[in-house]
Amino acid sequence: MQIIGEKINSTLKSVGKAIAERDAEFIEKLAIQQTEAGADWLDLNAGTNPRDEAEDLVWLIRTTEKVTDLPFCLDSPNSETLEIAINTVSKTPMINSITLEPFRLEGILPLVAKHDCKVIALALDSKGRGSEDVGDRLRNVRQLIEETRRAGVSDDDVYVDAILTPIGINTKNGQIGIQTIDSIHTEFPNVHVSAGLSNVSYGLPGRSLLNRAFLTLALSAGLDCAIMDPLDRELMGAMLATQALLGRDPFCRSYTTSFKQGRIGPTP
Repeated sequence: MQIIGEKINSTLKSVGKAIAERDAEFIEKLAIQQTEAGADWLDLNAGTNPRDEAEDLVWLIRTTEKVTDLPFCLDSPNSETLEIAINTVSKTPMINSITLEPFRLEGILPLVAKHDCKVIALALDSKGRGSEDVGDRLRNVRQLIEETRRAGVSDDDVYVDAILTPIGINTKNGQIGIQTIDSIHTEFPNVHVSAGLSNVSYGLPGRSLLNRAFLTLALSAGLDCAIMDPLDRELMGAMLATQALLGRDPFCRSYTTSFKQGRIGPTP
């Protein structure tokens, strides 16, 4: 299971404020905390101010690289911003994201192929719309995989986002998400299946509890990557315990090491 730390995102008021004020200490702390908590990637989003997005994202990259060696997941729909950011980072990044929208396929996918990046591919149609029908989502995924293969991007570098939607809007959305994950995993075994985990609980109380329960089900269905909060100890504990129970953690090393280091389990 790969974890993309979600905390350095300008849509969060505190992060947006830190970017605007160039509060490096605040961003560095978030980067260090997520790194120490076990993230594999750090999502960087500076898109709330489109006019300054490229400059803001470069500042985020340079600030964050001072305190962590983790690679970044660069989160932007703007191909020009992404190209500048790709040429700034020290390690090859993941790109978040492409869809079947022409401006993304024509602008972003060539960058992914040129720089050998991993890429998140959202199961949305050519107009950026989702669907509650699993069959529609799978049709979108098939077209996306055709496009990535045509561009020379290997299946192993593609992370298909199953598009989780809030169960507070439709109580069947959790089930739809699980079915989508299972279908993608079954049809494209060499493609990774990702999700923005916290979307499923949006608008409801006790969101961490819902996120933990959904993650356990999703891992069983084939999820192997998530944009999530690595600072949520109980969420991380549920993930590591589930992986151990599913036989994905040889000799339970990750689980026992994390427990001994105090990253999961009772608060020290």
